[in-house]
Amino acid sequence: MSKSRSKVVEESKKKALKAGAVAAGSVVLAAAGMPVLATVAAVPAAVFGWQWWKHRAENGIRF
Repeated sequence: MSKSRSKVVEESKKKALKAGAVAAGSVVLAAAGMPVLATVAAVPAAVFGWQWWKHRAENGIRF
């Protein structure tokens, strides 16, 4: 069964929040002088960002 438009948009917002929070954490680590940890934290940030981007594209949500 297909999801309603509001459910898809709500799910997209959750994915964006998760991706943004992880990316912000990576930036904070870099600013705190921990480049190795920032690089390690950037990997999940990129994965979550890609999943969010893909979700929006598959569901026809504009960027």
